[in-house]
Amino acid sequence: MTKSKTLSVGLLAGLISGLAMTVTMLLLAWFQVATPLVIIGDRLSVFIKPGPFLSLMGRVGGYNHLKQLGVGSTLAGQLFVSMLCGAVFGLIMRRDPQRRVTAWTMSILVVLPVIIFALLLWPVLGTSYLGFPIASARMMTLIGFLLSVLVFERTLVGSFHFLTRSRSRGETAEFSPPIGRRALILSGLGVLVAGGGVALLRKLYRAPAFSYDGTQYKGRIVQPITPNELFYCVTKNVIDPSVDEDLWHLEVNGLVQNPKAYRIQDLEAFTKVDQETTLMCISNGLDAGLMSNAVWKGIPLADFLQPAGPLADAKRVRLYGVDNYTDTIPIEKALEPTTLLAVEMNGEKLPDRHGYPMRAIVPGYFGEKHVKWLTRIELASADAKGFYEAQGWGPDFTVPNRSRIDVPDHDSRFSLGQLSGASVQIKGVAFGGDRGISRVEISDDDGETWADAKIDYPGTKLTWALWSYNWQPDGPDDYTLVVRATDGEGEVQEFEEDRGWFSGVTGFHKISVHVTA
Repeated sequence: MTKSKTLSVGLLAGLISGLAMTVTMLLLAWFQVATPLVIIGDRLSVFIKPGPFLSLMGRVGGYNHLKQLGVGSTLAGQLFVSMLCGAVFGLIMRRDPQRRVTAWTMSILVVLPVIIFALLLWPVLGTSYLGFPIASARMMTLIGFLLSVLVFERTLVGSFHFLTRSRSRGETAEFSPPIGRRALILSGLGVLVAGGGVALLRKLYRAPAFSYDGTQYKGRIVQPITPNELFYCVTKNVIDPSVDEDLWHLEVNGLVQNPKAYRIQDLEAFTKVDQETTLMCISNGLDAGLMSNAVWKGIPLADFLQPAGPLADAKRVRLYGVDNYTDTIPIEKALEPTTLLAVEMNGEKLPDRHGYPMRAIVPGYFGEKHVKWLTRIELASADAKGFYEAQGWGPDFTVPNRSRIDVPDHDSRFSLGQLSGASVQIKGVAFGGDRGISRVEISDDDGETWADAKIDYPGTKLTWALWSYNWQPDGPDDYTLVVRATDGEGEVQEFEEDRGWFSGVTGFHKISVHVTA
């Protein structure tokens, strides 16, 4: 067999095998087993610093599009590598295409990829969308990948042998020089496999978090307590977990004297408290709505830490979600009575998208610290880092003073004649982390002068405040409305020059309003 023919046969066999492996992975994903199609993005993203990450996200049209691009690129890359493997296999088999090769192909095409996969993706292998403990989830992921590459190897060997076997008696000659009858048959099978993969991909596409990831809560609909279905949502995942409570465990380990493990029924023995707390994403813009408020019911994190007996060198607490997400908080913050492990949200069990069966609530810190689908609490040393910390976010994760104008809209237009002496109502929110809000002020001249707004809903030290102001324009003009807040400790909202670019935006929300005669 000529070198070029062997190469083309190998490429085709590799493509068919890659399709078979991809469909296997999609089937595993359908049964909520983690595969490289999803978790490789988690592994790679920690190596992309926030600046390039945000730039790339802006170019592709947002976080959802970036995740879709990641999955698509992984699919394409997987098929490309499969074809390369097929081509190399064809060249190796050139002299004797029909010889048995089980032992060495198993070693090179199955065992070696599993070893490389485990080494490169070890930090994210513990991903489980059903809620298995991390060690069990890691084993399931490895078994799923082993099955996938085994399908690839068997399909590759079988396809290559099928394409290169000698013509049997009575078999007519191949009717096309470059593509024989067997190649056509195998290509047809490949199309069928690819069609099945596309159908699975469409079903999986409807399952992911694309429909709600990036949900914002702002404008006229804002009320003191955010309804669960409207609560802002940001997730790194393509598919969010749907945890089976019968499989779920909560581990407490690391630098402790007495490691602990709890099941869902064990939580009944703990005293739970209700606590209203506002959450805000670190990437929330001055005019954005990645901020919401809810009443959480949960157990103080300290109630899990103290029985475990933290060691003297335990300086941080690293929280793990079943989706392999991690983040850390200082142990002093973890021991505060307001740092909760929540099991209910606004009187209902936690929705899946908000972390069922348990999530962290860390008042005063950005949303990334409020780890969802919690499965492990690890006491760690001072240099421990989480998912976004490793990527380069921070170093300051405390929420600065923020305020926002929700009503009227930017570039609104009013006529003095239509107002007939009535005022224009300005409404919005203010948030001071875990310091509360004591004052809100409005300016209609871009910050030259200020007037006190009315705080309609003061909330608590841990929540936002809702405010309003009845504004009467001095006359026809273009106005720049600005809002600023003062927290419960007397600190006035400002642009913090010394706060890093990736520690949350500071400054003032402004809108333009046009008033005519």
